Amino acid sequence: MLYEVTHITRYSYEAPVSQCLNEVRLTPRALPNQRVQETALQIDPAPAFVYQRKDYFGNDVSTFGVFDSHENLTATAKSVVSVGKGRLGENNAPLGWKDVRDQITGSETEECLHALEFTYESPFVPLSPRLMAYASEGFATNRPLIDVVLDLSQRIHREFKYQPMSTSIDIPLVEVLEKRRGVCQDFAHVMIGVLRAQRLAARYVSGYVRSGPQVQGAQASHAWISVFFPETGWLDFDPTNNVMPSESHITLAWGRDYGDVTPVKGVTLGGRGQTIEVEVYVKPV
Repeated sequence: MLYEVTHITRYSYEAPVSQCLNEVRLTPRALPNQRVQETALQIDPAPAFVYQRKDYFGNDVSTFGVFDSHENLTATAKSVVSVGKGRLGENNAPLGWKDVRDQITGSETEECLHALEFTYESPFVPLSPRLMAYASEGFATNRPLIDVVLDLSQRIHREFKYQPMSTSIDIPLVEVLEKRRGVCQDFAHVMIGVLRAQRLAARYVSGYVRSGPQVQGAQASHAWISVFFPETGWLDFDPTNNVMPSESHITLAWGRDYGDVTPVKGVTLGGRGQTIEVEVYVKPV
């Protein structure tokens, strides 16, 4: 499937900003099932510089600075991306979840050592007694990890209500657990926290999802998770829509949690308050 993706972020400031420094993660990743044919970033007002780099997790990062006084800032990223079928892996991951946990913590292979860093808590996914209690269900026996993760995705999809504007990134994860509502980034953080509570490797994935009937999270950046399976690799799961991402999902970046893959962030000198508007368009070509 070929997509044309447009991501527009607009900042409006209450007072002039004399200068700002920003970084964006809006370039889709090159993956075995995903090929980036075109990508471009446009900044208004024109920046003094734009630097490109790879971050620790291999995501593409663009850093730019605007040093002229401005009251509005717009960052527009456009990409043309070809996405093939995902790695569903139901028949290629027979190991029980306890066996996977032991292999990750006990093996010294490069892939297991890399996965190990995704078993620990992170700034937006701290472990807590409430999260540990929620994690206890579904892990009683050494069932295949693929079954455990699919059941967990279905459970979050069933028990949590998708409600835009009901949370912000500053709301603690335990509050999301208590209120059982939120958006895709909340559900991804909950699922990651449950798996990490059992010392399983899970990472946060940002991207986009094609709109469709009963598809949630298509109006802005989307989020899901990826789980490590020894000898199989990383498999993706979207608890917001209770699916394993395939041709309808476009991957931007991944990290420990939202803080590692924030699409647009920066600092300003001046401006006082600000309002942010985000528009995302995913158009099949």
